[in-house]
Amino acid sequence: QVQLAESGGGLVQAGGSLRLSCVASGTIYANDFISWFRQGPGKEREFVAAINWRRAKTWYTDSEKGRFTISRDAAENTVYLRMSNLKVEDTAVYYCALSKSAYIDYRPTSYNYWGQGTQVTVSS
Repeated sequence: QVQLAESGGGLVQAGGSLRLSCVASGTIYANDFISWFRQGPGKEREFVAAINWRRAKTWYTDSEKGRFTISRDAAENTVYLRMSNLKVEDTAVYYCALSKSAYIDYRPTSYNYWGQGTQVTVSS
């Protein structure tokens, strides 16, 4: 069993930055992926970024590439999402999730464990 706990959300002005953290308790295996998703008001949950635990290879959607950076600290069992140049449309609840699939998958249904989410609100 793995439990995930996000933190770091808050209210920020457009153009600002935030760093989200996702602390995992339990065993993370080398081929696991940890991803960030977000769900805005009235929207479906969408993939934001992912990292492979062993190789630290990363994936992003095109709209976040260059603004968001995902990283991990294996010693602390923590994954970070550094978000910069935030836009109003980045407002959402951000979730981290763990997948035990052998391959990266952007579908929420492929993820086995989820955190409770952290709210990010970007004001204009």
